[in-house]
Amino acid sequence: MKRILVVGAGGQIGTELVPHLQKHYGEDNVIGADLKDDAVAKIASYARAIKLDALDFNAFGQAVKDHNIDAIFNLVALLSATGEKNPELAWKINMGALVNSLTLAKEFKTAVFTPSSIGAFGVSTPHDKTPQDTVMRPDTIYGVCKVTGELLSDYYFHRFGVDARSVRFPGIISNGCLPGGGTTDYAVEVFYEILKTGHYTCPIPEDSYMDMLYMPDALNAVTQLMEADPSKLKHRNSFNITCMSFCPKELFAKIKERIPSATFDYNVDPVKAAIADSWPNMMDDSCAREEWGWNPQWHLDAMVDDMLKAIAAKLGK
Repeated sequence: MKRILVVGAGGQIGTELVPHLQKHYGEDNVIGADLKDDAVAKIASYARAIKLDALDFNAFGQAVKDHNIDAIFNLVALLSATGEKNPELAWKINMGALVNSLTLAKEFKTAVFTPSSIGAFGVSTPHDKTPQDTVMRPDTIYGVCKVTGELLSDYYFHRFGVDARSVRFPGIISNGCLPGGGTTDYAVEVFYEILKTGHYTCPIPEDSYMDMLYMPDALNAVTQLMEADPSKLKHRNSFNITCMSFCPKELFAKIKERIPSATFDYNVDPVKAAIADSWPNMMDDSCAREEWGWNPQWHLDAMVDDMLKAIAAKLGK
């Protein structure tokens, strides 16, 4: 990869992926694109930035051509909980951006990275040590988009030779940018609320286990996969990756060990609870480990310490 275009760069992943890619490939070789003016302005403070609607095929294609792009990182998506409020819009945005990315990759011979998700699984999927290849019958429009995206990306690889790769991200915990409407958002929100008010009300049942990943590991996974020898990839779209699995009760106990005055209660959102119950407790990521050397470094205690330190500094606590 020499020239990279990150679309949807103003979100939780993009705001940290763009600087990560800059360190690897040079500041001038990474362009962050977003539809919203405020997101573009924020990106422009640390990287090359353009305003771009990834659903506008002609504008998207012109950007790829003008900047001589050879790798598209498509991060455009409406997340799980938000998508359930407007399924038609979620399909339009999630699939429209992906179809445009793959079509342009075919035309301009670029690589494509698009994250998939644990949302691609459903109630009928084995929940413990969820296999790489298994039943995928999601119960959300977000999950339907992710399964469709995996299949479509594989189709473009086999049919047209597009170098499309992806990972199934679990919940991503980050101290950079707040998440935007996902079921696992509680695992980020809690740190802000405890440090600001000393109390957090959780929308997820206390015993709902979900896979989680700390952002530094997520960023390394992206570059590691995209740099991997293609001859060793038996799977492409999409690899299970994970690092830790916990429920709200366990996470809150870790926070309370460090901040004894912290208090927690629950006001369960039935939509989020149903989504959480349909997702894996813990995925089997052995294929990623075997095929491209996936090896996460961050685990629960270290993550909690780092999140508290970073967010306290951000809040001036």
